[in-house]
Amino acid sequence: MKHKLVAAIGAAAMMTGLVACGGDGGDNSSKAPEQRDETLTVWLMNDAQSTWPELVEDVNAQFKKKYPKVKVKVQYQQWGDKAKKLDTALGGDKFPDVVELGNTETMTYILNGALAEIDPEKYDNSDTWIQGLKDTCSFEGKLYCVPYYAGARVAIFNQEMFDKGAGTKELPQTEDELKKALEKVADEYGDDKAFSSLYLPGRYWYAAMSYVAAYDGQIAEYDEGKGEWKATLSTPEARKGIEHFIDLVKEYNNGDRTKDEQDHANVMANKKAALIYGNGWEAGSVYGGENGNPELEGKIATAGMPGPNGKALPSFIGGSDLAVIQKSEAKDLAEEWISLFTSEKSMEVLASKNILPNNTKQLEPLKEKPETAPIANAVPDAWFTPIAPGWTAIESQNVLENMLLDVLKGTSVADATKKADEEIDKLINNEV
Repeated sequence: MKHKLVAAIGAAAMMTGLVACGGDGGDNSSKAPEQRDETLTVWLMNDAQSTWPELVEDVNAQFKKKYPKVKVKVQYQQWGDKAKKLDTALGGDKFPDVVELGNTETMTYILNGALAEIDPEKYDNSDTWIQGLKDTCSFEGKLYCVPYYAGARVAIFNQEMFDKGAGTKELPQTEDELKKALEKVADEYGDDKAFSSLYLPGRYWYAAMSYVAAYDGQIAEYDEGKGEWKATLSTPEARKGIEHFIDLVKEYNNGDRTKDEQDHANVMANKKAALIYGNGWEAGSVYGGENGNPELEGKIATAGMPGPNGKALPSFIGGSDLAVIQKSEAKDLAEEWISLFTSEKSMEVLASKNILPNNTKQLEPLKEKPETAPIANAVPDAWFTPIAPGWTAIESQNVLENMLLDVLKGTSVADATKKADEEIDKLINNEV
């Protein structure tokens, strides 16, 4: 379905002058590997620096062995300002050759011609890449980035708190049972007025849209007849999901309800929450890393998040892709570095850290591993944002977050979703 939607954007997007020259390394590409002496600049997000730095080091060592004179400069970026920095860099003459993109960002850069076409045959396990990631790299039957890793959101909970409050170290499997347990946990720790049995931030739009998906709602739909996207948050299904989410926030979150989810792992680390809904890797952030609480090691677990109607809550399929910049003069080197960084061997390193690899072949064993089963099993039924040219603008203008904030401040769900749909419709079909 997503391939059809991406293809349908085609004719208009081609006006941007999108050109595919993947693998063209200019005059230097004809030199022997030991004679190449360029500098290869790689932008990776800080997750790689903090969680799998040995993989970066090993790949650079492999690359150096073949290209001893090529200097690889890995520059770590922060999610908060990466897009702005990349846009500025692309407008000048100092830009990366390889860039990591969140999978909701890729279509914007594909449509504006910033990314070079890639040949999937050059990459391990390309025939089993996770479809949700591959879709975000696809345009007009061609690929413009390489899936890097996948992510799904799960329940992250403090087993000690659930055991003490609700008499169980396991997370209940239905939402009705979970609510009963949350009430008991709240009673046990209620003397702390800042404690939340479920810490669910009010502007956490990924969570809110998961409840929309649980009721078979969507953010927007593609009208093939008109050849355009149309916002659908005002549909009864979507509104039910938003109402459900807001009810949970009001019922269980005793913290600042107007915040987003950026620090929810820290809230749990400070023992102010028994349950959060987050990326699987955030469980480790609760007790480890710079802001973790080592006292909680061995007490934090993950499970599938129960959703409405007796079913598991659908998860957003997150993750990252790696792309070669179209203006790069070392495209062939960039492709080869990405090939090493996403090889089967490299994916084994990510899997060993409970990060979901980019392919279903290596994902399969993680479905049986207790630490990764919840996130690995969430991937097949996961939802994704509209693969539309204007989606990045919708995210950057916080349309969904502002809608949720309006509801929390007293605006009716009907009025807030109507306003959000109007704003989405103004942006979603516009190319950047």
